[in-house]
Amino acid sequence: DIKGKTLGVPIWQLLGGRVRDRVPVYGWTGGDTPKDVGIQAKVRKEQGFRVLKMNATGILDWIDSPAKLNDVVERVKEVKALGLDVGLDFHGRIHKGMTKQLLRKLEAVEPFFVEEIVLPTQLEEQKILYRQTTIPIACGERMFSRQEFRRWFEEGTMDICQADLAHAGGISEVKKIATMAEVYDITMAPHCPNGPMAFAATLHIGFSTPNFTIAEMSWQMHYAEEGYDLMTYLKEPEVFAVKDGSIGLLTKPGLGIEVNEELIRKVAAENNNAHWRVPVWRGEHGDGHEW
Repeated sequence: DIKGKTLGVPIWQLLGGRVRDRVPVYGWTGGDTPKDVGIQAKVRKEQGFRVLKMNATGILDWIDSPAKLNDVVERVKEVKALGLDVGLDFHGRIHKGMTKQLLRKLEAVEPFFVEEIVLPTQLEEQKILYRQTTIPIACGERMFSRQEFRRWFEEGTMDICQADLAHAGGISEVKKIATMAEVYDITMAPHCPNGPMAFAATLHIGFSTPNFTIAEMSWQMHYAEEGYDLMTYLKEPEVFAVKDGSIGLLTKPGLGIEVNEELIRKVAAENNNAHWRVPVWRGEHGDGHEW
C-alpha cells in the first residue's frame, strides 16, 4: 500500500499489471446453521450477486441419519431456482462417512464448489474423497505458506485454492501461492470473511492473477456485529459496489481505498475488552463438534 501510494500506482500494477477489469465476488446466505436461504438469496440477487455461499450443515454426528443430508440438497435447489450459483462450505464439520454420502447426493444439483470437505490435517482422506466426485473441491483457508500448499497441490486434491491473505503471508506470499497453483491447473478463490483492507488486497490479487475465479466478500455476512460491516470503515464504500456479480477495477494508488481511521480508533477504544471467540458447539449428548 505504501509503495503504491509513493509511486502513484495501484498494487495490481506492482504485481505485473491487470489481466481483467472486474473481479467476480460471492456473498453469503443462511448463517452458521443454514436456514431461510431462499429469502436471503433473493436479497443477495437484488444486490447484484450471481454466486452465493452457504454452510452445508449444522451439527452432524460422526455417522448420522442419511435423511439429514436431504435438506442440504433442497437448500441448494432453492438457491439455484433463483438463477444463482451456490458454493457449499462443509467447514470440516462433516466426517468422512457422511461426507461421501453428501457428495454423492449433491452431484445431481451441481453446486459451484464444495469447501473444506475434511479438515486440513486430513490430506489422505481428501485424496480418497476427491476421486469420488466431479464437484470442484475448494480448500486452503487454514494453510499458511507455499510449503503447506505444496503437497496438497502435488497430490491433486483440490481444484480451488482458498489461501487467505490475512493469514497466509499477505499479498506477496499469496501471489506466489497462486503462481504455484497455476502449474497444477488450480484456480484461486481466496477466503476473506475479513475487513476492507484484506478484501482490497484480495481484489488486487484477482486483478493481476490469470488463474483467479472469484473472491469471498463479507458484506452483510452473518459474522458481522450489528452496525459494523465491510463498508462501515470506508470513506468511499462505492469502490466495492457489486454489479453483475463483480467489482470494478480499483484505480487509486496502493490498495485503492481510504479507511476512516478516526472511526476505527473510536470503535477500538469503546470495545477494548471485546474479544471474538470461536463458538463452542456441542451435540445433543454433550460431545464437542467442529464449528
